[in-house]
Amino acid sequence: MKRLILLIAFVWCAMFMTQAHEREGWTALFNGRNLNGWTKLGGKAQYKVVDGAIVGIGTLGQPNTFLATKVEYGDFVLEMEFKVDAGVNSGVQIRSHSDKSYRNGVVYGYQCEIDPSGNMGSIYDEERRGWVYNQPQTHKAFRPGEWNTMRVEAVGNHIRVWINGEPTADMIDEVDARGFIALQVHDIGGDKSKVGSTVRWRNIFIKTTNLDNELSAEISSIPQVNHVANYLSKREEEQGWKLLWNGRDMQGWKSLDPKGDMSKGWTPTDGELVIKPQSGAGDIITEQKYHDFELSIDFKITKGANSGIKYFISENGSIGCEFQLLDDDNHPDAKMGFNGNRRLGSLYDIIPAQGWTHANHYGWNTARIVVKGNKVEHWLNGIKILSYEKNCQMWDALVSHSKFAKVNNFAGGDGGHILLQDHFDEVHFRNLKIKEL
Repeated sequence: MKRLILLIAFVWCAMFMTQAHEREGWTALFNGRNLNGWTKLGGKAQYKVVDGAIVGIGTLGQPNTFLATKVEYGDFVLEMEFKVDAGVNSGVQIRSHSDKSYRNGVVYGYQCEIDPSGNMGSIYDEERRGWVYNQPQTHKAFRPGEWNTMRVEAVGNHIRVWINGEPTADMIDEVDARGFIALQVHDIGGDKSKVGSTVRWRNIFIKTTNLDNELSAEISSIPQVNHVANYLSKREEEQGWKLLWNGRDMQGWKSLDPKGDMSKGWTPTDGELVIKPQSGAGDIITEQKYHDFELSIDFKITKGANSGIKYFISENGSIGCEFQLLDDDNHPDAKMGFNGNRRLGSLYDIIPAQGWTHANHYGWNTARIVVKGNKVEHWLNGIKILSYEKNCQMWDALVSHSKFAKVNNFAGGDGGHILLQDHFDEVHFRNLKIKEL
């Protein structure tokens, strides 16, 4: 019996020593024995240590509960193992906070999602902005009912997540530079079937120094989301993206009217390009012309506003193809035209789109226009809302039934300028980026 006890003690000590010391340059956030170095925030769900793992237990009537590190971290690489019961939602907070001055001390910040239902490894901004990286993809790397690995690299404004070695998130964001790490037990509401459900974590290690040799190579297999205004990431630069507006002044732009004065109304303000209402500044165009391209522009309309992003602007003045920007609920143009072809996201007066359905009304949205030869696509907030092909029989028929029927060589020629429209209403723009194809 004495030998058995000694053997068990040796095995446990070896396991804990391995957790704490087996990786040079890394620090164990969990010692495998107790919750020293952690503190509970939010609700009162239970956490306990079982067989060398932290176990979070679903508790009836409790809000989201978090087991947070007492130390804050800025740049780091974080690795851990986790196992979650079926149907349980959880997550790992990084660079997070709990301040009495913000909503009575709720935990808020980036959460690396643990959700077997489909968002595994995405990034949610807890109690603040909601989803900040949730690209449509299936995370087949997740193994239900088994131990899984999570790796998080957070360096500067670049945050990336892997599940079992497969990348699940690649995000550029600068809202939080440091904060605590926390393990979430999600609110189960009144669902008695989830009482006692568990999520488990073990082998939690962090590295905060000499990170250059630890960081993974650039990811190309999943999309990257960039939330930093008027900024190109390393990946975007390598892909050929360029800023169409520098976020500071009007370099690269000019008035459409040679006698116009864009300074009367086009105002760079806190990283936004704002057209003042009733300013009479007129439309502005890029100094350069573009042929095949992918264009991305964030915009925010005010109530009742009308504007547009036009392309193929050449010898016909302000006449060209237009990604319509409109308040469909309050501007009369939404009810004009034919079959909704003057609503948000439409190819103005030619092809309708249901952009308003996918829009953040009066908040920030992203318009994307892709031109490859005669083929064009309109996207809004990651959703393709229309596509068309120029210089074909169908195109001629559509134009012939529009207000451009008598325009000579409408949208013809070899590319053209990009135009932002002054339609006498206040509209905000930022993150104007273009990639020539």
